[in-house]
Amino acid sequence: RKKMVKTALAVVLALAVTPALAQRKDCNELKDEIDAKIKKNGVKEFSLIIVGMDDKEDGKVVGTCDGGTKKIVYKRGM
Repeated sequence: RKKMVKTALAVVLALAVTPALAQRKDCNELKDEIDAKIKKNGVKEFSLIIVGMDDKEDGKVVGTCDGGTKKIVYKRGM
């Protein structure tokens, strides 16, 4: 009985999370959200660049968007 309850709970949680995973986050919207968070942390000189997932770009990947087809790269300084 406990195993059945755990299995049912796992299924319910998986179904609850699935819509969030399936949504495609707009790159510009996500970039704006990341930009605001970085500025809130006091960083003044930085850039965020949206590139394709396979593109080589120096910097740190801070997000993915458009269903995982693009990434947002952070570079400190200007």
